[in-house]
Amino acid sequence: MLRYILMVTILAALTGCMTQAERAEAAKAEVDDMIKVYGPACEKLGFSKDTDPWRECILHSRAHDDERYRIRPTTTTCFGHRGFYNCTTY
Repeated sequence: MLRYILMVTILAALTGCMTQAERAEAAKAEVDDMIKVYGPACEKLGFSKDTDPWRECILHSRAHDDERYRIRPTTTTCFGHRGFYNCTTY
């Protein structure tokens, strides 16, 4: 998954330097990658391949992973004394 995030980040950085044809090719590669990653799982869930519900399953699965692996800011609060601390991270 880290490789996928790195690929998307690099593609986003290079998007300003790409031509229309290169951007279209990059988008096709991203879609092909999504189909390879999420397609078998959606088929196993009972969706027939190459149908609209199957495509929606792929997009929903990717959105779910994007949300899960998004880096969120966190805050840690600790209180206590002499080695007895209670820390909470939000």
